[in-house]
Amino acid sequence: MKLKQLATVMLVSAGTAMGSIWGYGEYMQHQQVGSAIPSSSIFKNTSYDENAVSGPMVDFEKAATKAAPAVVHIKTLTKSKQVSADPDMQQDNPFKDFFGDGFGDMFGGRGGNRLSPEQRASGSGVTISADGYIVTNNHVVDGADELVVTLNNKKDYKAKVIGKDPSSDLAVIKIEANNLPYLSFANSDDVHLGQWVLAIGYPLNLETTVTSGIVSAKSRSLGINSRQSSSPVESFIQTDAAVNPGNSGGALVNTNGEVIGINSAIASPTGSYAGYSYAIPSNLVKKVVNDIMKYGSTKRAYLGVMFGSDQMSEEDKKKNNVKDGDGVFVMDVAKGSAAEEAGVQKGDFITKVNGAEVSTGTEMVEKVAALHPGDKINITYQHNGTEKTATVALKGTSGAYASVKEQVIEQLGATFQNLDKDKAEQLHLQSGVVVKTLGQGILTDQTRIKEGFIITKVNNTKVNTVDELKDAIKNAGNSAIITGVYPNQPQTEYQYALNDLQ
Repeated sequence: MKLKQLATVMLVSAGTAMGSIWGYGEYMQHQQVGSAIPSSSIFKNTSYDENAVSGPMVDFEKAATKAAPAVVHIKTLTKSKQVSADPDMQQDNPFKDFFGDGFGDMFGGRGGNRLSPEQRASGSGVTISADGYIVTNNHVVDGADELVVTLNNKKDYKAKVIGKDPSSDLAVIKIEANNLPYLSFANSDDVHLGQWVLAIGYPLNLETTVTSGIVSAKSRSLGINSRQSSSPVESFIQTDAAVNPGNSGGALVNTNGEVIGINSAIASPTGSYAGYSYAIPSNLVKKVVNDIMKYGSTKRAYLGVMFGSDQMSEEDKKKNNVKDGDGVFVMDVAKGSAAEEAGVQKGDFITKVNGAEVSTGTEMVEKVAALHPGDKINITYQHNGTEKTATVALKGTSGAYASVKEQVIEQLGATFQNLDKDKAEQLHLQSGVVVKTLGQGILTDQTRIKEGFIITKVNNTKVNTVDELKDAIKNAGNSAIITGVYPNQPQTEYQYALNDLQ
């Protein structure tokens, strides 16, 4: 089923550049199972009595009074830097010889170089401890050079990033303060359709703003985190509480004032609120936050199966031989993964995880997201019509889908190698992937990348090895932005757009 192009998904941080609007039509078609959480039915297990008298009006005041002081305003500053869209731009400027470099700069300048302007942006965060730990969205703080947190009482503090998890779009920052009001997490498994919720944040650079709504869906996958990570984890709570740019990282709370989610995105044809907003469920937030505070990064567990996205069209199902049935159809099983050890094979249907039924890949991801590598998990699956059950330990890597990776990377028409550590140190780079040779393919057809170019990011996700590059390209969907440098000009960052992938 093709979705209307008018519907877009937007990460709800506010800034001078409001370009992070992504269409529903750009969902990645293949996903991997990442970390996840046990969940129950989205409906309460109660019977309906049509003769029952309606209950009292819901009281939002107590929840708002409790939660609002712990929701903070995050202001970010990203300094200007030199970037380039194309190192050969100078040769394509027909006016350079007539008007000189000053006029040529209007067309990109020497080598296509330009100075990106200083950017200021705004988002929200939730204080989770009395000594200043704050959870927010990764897209609020990613790339920022300076962070300032304004509390509900108008006091300002400089903040530092403790850790980020692009896969779930979460980050933890800290300010040096004590005796702060903070919020606790509720169990998002207990969230049900129709439940009243409040969204609290700082939209459109306003002061603390509270809106109300109900939970309209659970376990939603939007495909937006694939723009930040090659192993995205999504299982959003959908509500109709009004959320706008600037609400990113703010709290979604229940009527007890407890956090059930972190607001992250909106569906909109205009870039502003138009009916639906999405929050990362608190169980996933709690797991990621605890990992970051304990280890500095997320310890993600993997099952190691590939499945079609919830929005996969019938055409793509036929193309990938995806069958309809009860459970999640397994498109591929990674070598050396937990799923392979459980006996799961390509073409099987996974029907239960830890005894809970799953019908979509998003629900399956949700079951794994709160677990760690080494945790044991029970898998029930259908193999050739026979139900089988196995208990296996989750692993810290997804495993390799060799055939799929190679098929995707072949489209680029190039060979790659890991950047040598000594060379990386010489160029003041942490790591990267070198374009070793170029042949016929997307890189030569769509870009002016030359041999020797060092790829450092794909869709803002760092790539340290050739395998990570393959994963990032495979999970990029139909388009990607490649970022990197040339060894003779490492201070200048170049960006290239790739289209018609897969």
